[in-house]
Amino acid sequence: MEKERIYFLDYLRVVACFMVMIVHASENYYLCAAADAPVGEMVDVVSKITSADARLWVSVFDGFCRMSVPLFMITSAYLLCPMQEGLSWRSFFVRRGKRIVPPMVCFLVLYSVLPLLWGGTSVEQALSDLFYVPLNFPGAAGHMWFLYPLLSIYMLIPILSPWLRQASKRQEQFVLGLFLLSTTMPFFNRFGMDVFGQVWWNPYHMLFPFAGYIGYLVLGHYLRFHIKWSNAKRIKVGIPCVVASAIITILSFYLQIQIGVEQQPIEVEIAWSFCTPNVLLLTFGMFLLLSTISKPTLGFPLINDISKLSYGMYLMHMFYLVFFSSLLVPVMHVSVAIPCIALCTFISCYVTSKVISYLPFSKWIIG
Repeated sequence: MEKERIYFLDYLRVVACFMVMIVHASENYYLCAAADAPVGEMVDVVSKITSADARLWVSVFDGFCRMSVPLFMITSAYLLCPMQEGLSWRSFFVRRGKRIVPPMVCFLVLYSVLPLLWGGTSVEQALSDLFYVPLNFPGAAGHMWFLYPLLSIYMLIPILSPWLRQASKRQEQFVLGLFLLSTTMPFFNRFGMDVFGQVWWNPYHMLFPFAGYIGYLVLGHYLRFHIKWSNAKRIKVGIPCVVASAIITILSFYLQIQIGVEQQPIEVEIAWSFCTPNVLLLTFGMFLLLSTISKPTLGFPLINDISKLSYGMYLMHMFYLVFFSSLLVPVMHVSVAIPCIALCTFISCYVTSKVISYLPFSKWIIG
């Protein structure tokens, strides 16, 4: 039996993919490595805004687009959770792993060695990154951190699926309530408060099992099976959620960052963490709005194609983004440069992924 096509998820993937590139384009204006950092490494990164314009536009673009990663998480949960009945754990892991892991390894290697071609790394650093690949991503591929929690979500789906099949709406709300409470932890910690049993020798506080991306997994399932609202109600709820949480997320950075002063990213980005109440609300609201798309609209074939190639686009985008940033940052105003860098990167990644997709072994490169 053919599955019913969920059209809005294609639009969601495209929007989230572009938002990721907006976030990384914005980083040109407030993140920099320490002067003595080794070539090719992103160590001792500091936040430093050099103008009032950069302060404003980084806050707006980067802050609003912080929903990108949670949107991807919810999409995976929406489609895959609960796991298909009768499907073995092994079959599930093999099916998901074949799509995610080979391209991931391919690009971990590419980000380790390819920068040698343009002097973006040293031979010693490239070799060090290659040896480190089994454990973590190289410095030039900071965006690939996302794949590790994504894989953890896939590992959790077979474990949680039996419970989700029989859980009531109230039971899921209870878990989501604990997840919501756990998203306040970064703020407690930011102001030096250890709560819920958390101390320096015990980071595993009372809410730890409900914290992190597992909450978005449960939320994805809840949205699919328990939110049966009309489009009118989705819009009525979604717009206030997006507007209110976007204002909070944008202002959180704008009010903390100081022009010309080096600050720690973990401090000024406190409300930009993906598991914070405001980003959770922003993600929820945007998901509701996009879920009102129930049928293909003009241009859907292109949207569908981009959606299919979005994983490969995500993997390669930092190569293009660094290149376009070097061209556009010096000659454009920040308000124009950020979206232009993201758009040029997005188009280039799509064209490259499309060309690669015609190769017989493309699955092992772009998924």
